[in-house]
Amino acid sequence: MSAPNRKSERLVSRVRPVHRRTLLRGAIAGGAIAIGLPWLEIMEPRGSSIKTARAATGPKRIVFWFTANGTLPEIWTPPADLNLDGHPLHAPLMPFKDKLLFLDGVDQKIANESIGDGHQTGMACLLTNSAILPGNLFCEGECAAGMEQYVGWGGGQSIDQYIASEIAKNVTLKYSSLELGVQVKSESVWSRMCYAGPDTPLPPRENPTQNFNDFFSDLGTDPFALEVLKRKRKSVLDAVIGDYTTFNSKLGKDDRERLEKHLEAIREVEKSLDATGQVGEACDIPTTELPGDDYQQNDLYPVTGKAQMDLLTMALACDMTRVASLQWSTSVSNVRMTWLPLVTGEGHHDLSHYGDGAAEAEADITTINHWYTEQFAYLLQQMASIPEGDSNMLDNSVVVWVNELGKGNSHTRNDIPVLLAGGCQGYFDTGRVIDFGGEAHGKLLVSLANAMDIGATSFGVAEHSQGPLGGLTG
Repeated sequence: MSAPNRKSERLVSRVRPVHRRTLLRGAIAGGAIAIGLPWLEIMEPRGSSIKTARAATGPKRIVFWFTANGTLPEIWTPPADLNLDGHPLHAPLMPFKDKLLFLDGVDQKIANESIGDGHQTGMACLLTNSAILPGNLFCEGECAAGMEQYVGWGGGQSIDQYIASEIAKNVTLKYSSLELGVQVKSESVWSRMCYAGPDTPLPPRENPTQNFNDFFSDLGTDPFALEVLKRKRKSVLDAVIGDYTTFNSKLGKDDRERLEKHLEAIREVEKSLDATGQVGEACDIPTTELPGDDYQQNDLYPVTGKAQMDLLTMALACDMTRVASLQWSTSVSNVRMTWLPLVTGEGHHDLSHYGDGAAEAEADITTINHWYTEQFAYLLQQMASIPEGDSNMLDNSVVVWVNELGKGNSHTRNDIPVLLAGGCQGYFDTGRVIDFGGEAHGKLLVSLANAMDIGATSFGVAEHSQGPLGGLTG
C-alpha cells in the first residue's frame, strides 16, 4: 500500500473558500479602490451540498419593474399560444416567450377600498397590499377648491422588503435590497411603491453615476479618488489588475469565465457613462457638490434607464443583493417621449386620459408601451447572458412587471397588467397566459414570497391574500 501523497493533501488544503464579500483591490492617488465579485463556486464551503447545488443553479433573485398609467387591456393580453410575432406591444419579447407568464384578471382589491385617488392607491398598495394611512400630507386628486381631501403614506411593508428581510436572516449581502429609479423626481405617495413599514417609504436611487460609485468602488479615506481616476482616463479595472491576476490564478475554469464576464460588463458601463458626458473626459473634480442634473433631463430618460439596468444587472451578478426594483418615473408620469414617433407629442399621463376610441392617443400609448417592452426585453437579455452554473441569471430569477392602474382613462385598479419573466429555478410554469377572473393581487405577493423559498400564507391585508395564486407553479 503506497504512502499518502502529503504534497497533494497540502495543496488541496490551501484551496479555501472565498468570502462572498471578497473585493478586488487597488489604489490610485492615495485612495483605495475596490470592486465586488459575482457569485462564484469558490465562495461555497468545500464539499458542501450547497456548493454542489449552487454550482448547478446560483442564487434566486427577484426584481420588480414598474411602469405607469395603466395600459390598453384589449391590446396588452397576448394570444394564448404566446405567438408574439408582430404583436403591437410584446413583439420584442418573442425570444423569451417560453420564460413568460402573463397574468390577466388580477385586481388590486385593497386599492379599491383605500382612501386616496386612483394613482395614489394604485401605487401605495401595489407591493404592500395595505391601505393608505390617514394624514394631511398629500391632497387627493386635483384638490378642487372646497373639496380638498388629504391622505398620508402607504400603510404597510412592501413585499420586496419582506423578502429582503427574510433573506437577511441567513445571508449577509452588501445591500438587503436595491431600489433604483429613472427620473422619479418627486417625493410623495404618488411616487413610492417600496416601504420598509407603515409610513416608511423608501426613495429610489436615481443617479446612475452615484450608483456606479457606490456599488463598485470603496474610496476609503479619499472621497475624490474615483474622480481622479476617471480624470486620468483610467478604468477602475486598471487599478485592480494586480489583485485580479493573483485572484484569477486560484479559480477553476467556470469561475474564471464568470469573473471575466463580470469585469467586461463593468467596462461597458464605464464606457456608457463616459458617453453621457456625466463622467470620463468631460468630468472635472468640483470644489463644491456637483449639481448632477443631467440624468433628470427628459430627453436623457432612455440613457438614464439603460445605465440603471446595466448597473442593476451587475449588482445582481456581484451578489450585492438578491432583491431589487426599477421604477420608471412615477405614477401620473408625464414623461414626453420625444425620441419616439408620437402623433400627438403629448406627455404619457395626458395621453392616458383620452377617452376610448381616441385613435391618435391610443396609437401613441401603444408606441410608448412598446418602447417599455423593448427596455424590459433588454434587461431580460442582460440577465440571460450571465451564466450561473448550468443555468443563467434570468432562469434563476423572477422579474415582475407591474403597473399602478389597469387602464389609464378610468383609473381602475382592476385587471392590472402583470407579467412575470424567468422561472425562479423552475418554481413558475412559464410560457403561458392565465386569466384569474378577478383574484386579489395580494395572492400574487404571497406567490412571489413562496417562489423565493419564504413560506408566507398571507401578506398585508389577510382578507385579500389568503394563500398564493393557483396555477402558477410547475
